[in-house]
Amino acid sequence: MTETFLLLERSLRDDLKILDRIYADLGEPQLAESEPADKLIVVGYRLHGIYNAFENMFRNIAAAFEKSRDDHSGWHQQLLQSMRLDLSPIRPAVIDDPAYEKLDELRRFRHLFRAAYGIDLDPLRLQLVIRKALELRTLYPPQIDRFLQFLRDLR
Repeated sequence: MTETFLLLERSLRDDLKILDRIYADLGEPQLAESEPADKLIVVGYRLHGIYNAFENMFRNIAAAFEKSRDDHSGWHQQLLQSMRLDLSPIRPAVIDDPAYEKLDELRRFRHLFRAAYGIDLDPLRLQLVIRKALELRTLYPPQIDRFLQFLRDLR
C-alpha cells in the first residue's frame, strides 16, 4: 500500500505543476463582447485544461481509496462530489465547498466546450468561468497540500 500512496503523491505533484503552467498561460484575461473567436477558443481550451488536471487528480485519488466511478453516466459529477466528502478513516475530504462550487462551474464549462461544436463561445459567460477559475487558484493549494500531508502520514 505504501507504493500506491507514494505513486499517488508523485502523480498529484506532477498534476500540480501542470496546473501552475496552465494558470500561467491563462493569465487574467479580460474579454470584451467583441473578442475574436480565436482568442475565446484559446481561453476556453485553457479552462478546459484546468478542469482536466483536477479531474485527473481526483480520478487517481478515487482509484487509490474508492471504487472506480467512471463506468456510468454522471460519473464526472459524482467524482467531483465525492472529493468534498470526508471519508474518514479511509481518507479526508480533498476539497471544501467553495472549491467544489468553482470546480463544478469549470466541469459544466468543460462539458459545453467538448460537446458544443458549431456554436460561438459567449465572452461574457466565459468571463464568469475565468473568474471562478481564478478564485479557485487561491483556494486549492492549501487543500491539496493537506491531502498530500495525509498521504505522507500514511507511509
